[in-house]
Amino acid sequence: MTERAGQAEKYVAAIDQGTTSSRCIIFDHSGAIVAMDQREHRQIFPKPGWVEHDATEIWSKVQAVVAGALAKAGLRAGQLSALGITNQRETTVLWDRATGKPVHNAIVWQDTRTAALCNELGGADGPDRFREATGLPLASYFSGPKAAWLLDHVPGLRTRAERGDIAFGTIDSWLIWNLTGGTDGGYTSRM
Repeated sequence: MTERAGQAEKYVAAIDQGTTSSRCIIFDHSGAIVAMDQREHRQIFPKPGWVEHDATEIWSKVQAVVAGALAKAGLRAGQLSALGITNQRETTVLWDRATGKPVHNAIVWQDTRTAALCNELGGADGPDRFREATGLPLASYFSGPKAAWLLDHVPGLRTRAERGDIAFGTIDSWLIWNLTGGTDGGYTSRM
C-alpha cells in the first residue's frame, strides 16, 4: 500500500456485468489499472428467441471477480473509495424481498418472448404508440414487458407482487440489492 501525505491510497473498483461474463477492474488514483478478474456465466435458451440468465449465478460470479481483483492487487475492500457498476442494461430480475431469491431466471435484454405483447400494445400505431410520452418505442428489449410476462407466467407471482413482496429491477439494481445486504437504496421498484 502506498502512502500519500500520511493517508493510505484509495482505489476505485468497476464491476462490468455483461451478457456473457462479469469482470471487476481496480484503478488507482491516476486511473491506471491495478488489477482485473473476469468470469463467464451460463447462457440459458429455453426456447428459440428466449434467453435467460441465472441471477444467483451472476451474483456469485460478481462476488468472485471482486474478490479476485482485490487479491491480485493485494488490497482489502476497505481500500476502495468507490465502486461503479455497468451492466447489460434491460436484463430483468424479479426477486422476493424477504429472502432475496430470484423468482425466475432473469430475462435477458435480447430475449424476444414479449414481441407479441409489444405488438398488441402498439395497436394501429405500432411501436411508436407511446414514443411521444416516453421517448422510446415499444420493444421486447425493455424491462417492462419482461416484468409483465413474468407476472403472467410464474404461478402466484402477481399476487405476491400486489402484496409488495416482490422487487423488480435490472441487473444493476439486483447487484446493488445484494451488495448492500438486501437494501435497495431506491434503485429497485416495489411491485
